[in-house]
Amino acid sequence: MAATLIERRERSVTIQIEIPLSRSLLETEEAIQAALNEAGVLATGAALEQFDTDGGPLQFGSNRWTSKGQEPKTYQTPYGEVVVSRHVYQTCAGGVTFCPLERDARIILTATPRFAKQVSHKYAEMSAGRVLDDLAGNHGRAVARSFVQDLADAVGSVALAKEQDWHYTTPALDVPVQTIGVGLDGTCVLLVQDGQRQTMVGTVSLYDRDGERQHTIYVAATPEYGKAQFLQRLQREIEQAQQLYPQARLTAVADGAQDNWDFLGQFTRDQVVDFYHATGYLGKAAKAACPRSFAGRQAWLDERCHRLKHEAGAAGRLLVEMAELPTDGLSEEVQSGLQEAVTYFRNHQHQMRYATRVLAKLPIGSGVTEAACKTIVKQRMCKSGSRWKEQGVGIVLSLRSLSYTAGRWDQFWGKIDRYGFPVALAA
Repeated sequence: MAATLIERRERSVTIQIEIPLSRSLLETEEAIQAALNEAGVLATGAALEQFDTDGGPLQFGSNRWTSKGQEPKTYQTPYGEVVVSRHVYQTCAGGVTFCPLERDARIILTATPRFAKQVSHKYAEMSAGRVLDDLAGNHGRAVARSFVQDLADAVGSVALAKEQDWHYTTPALDVPVQTIGVGLDGTCVLLVQDGQRQTMVGTVSLYDRDGERQHTIYVAATPEYGKAQFLQRLQREIEQAQQLYPQARLTAVADGAQDNWDFLGQFTRDQVVDFYHATGYLGKAAKAACPRSFAGRQAWLDERCHRLKHEAGAAGRLLVEMAELPTDGLSEEVQSGLQEAVTYFRNHQHQMRYATRVLAKLPIGSGVTEAACKTIVKQRMCKSGSRWKEQGVGIVLSLRSLSYTAGRWDQFWGKIDRYGFPVALAA
């Protein structure tokens, strides 16, 4: 062995490692990794033993638990497998068993908390097969695919179960928060049995007085739990942000879907439809304004987009202009597109005060939310050949929402360390 336990004290261990040096630095570095893993196994084994009891009886309520003796158990760590003999308890009535070491050391299934944190974070980013490759290639760790999946499911299930009970603090920001921007949108995930299903994504973003985004909270939900539960989660995040920054201006940015505004309207009348959605409809009108000239169509569109963004009241004037465009000789497709643009502007012109918002340095686009749909959902859930079960979607989305919201991943594991993992009474 490259690592040897030299001395063990009550609060420390001393380990000696020997590393062979070669003319290849890569080979030497791999030898260093292997030696450090051996040292980690020795140190973790000693650390785990300190969480065991002395074998004396335990009292939980009216139940008295007695040790069946020390039984060996293999635990998975970041460094390798560790076998520890620990006391396992049972009541006089028999039945389930209980291991205090696993409770107090925060063991998750058979993984130490640090290894569970590593594996679940990797699984949030990549498939189980890729996690196996990463662990083997970068950490010198070989585990089973089922272990990776089961461990990620366990961690994600706790994240889902504790979403309402566990409050996460927003990182301290260097500048005052001037604006709270809220957005929500939907995207699709391919499910095994139901085909393409909608998955919801919400964002709560904090902006400074210059309109620069300083922090974003991400919320994503699988269709299994329904839109109502997702909206409840997003509502909690909005309310917490308002409590934290009561002087900040709350504004909502989304596309034209009425469901979005039915929800967002509960919190603020300071609303704007995404500028780029609006320009998309102007693009439809441009085909009617200049049906025979691509260059003329582009010039018409550029000029109207500039007016919409920088001139107060431009949306109403553009609505009148589009409504008066002649339609004689236009194809049905172009006429239909023009009518869609007129209807969109008629329904949303009160949410198109872009010039005022630009001057006030308020957000006019839902890019952060649309980017979240791609980052939180699409990049992980919609890879070639991917099909998901609803529970799996919920697990991964929960992990990714925690991971991509700055500060929350470590806070989540801090709560696991403080409150423990829901360990079943089983050896």
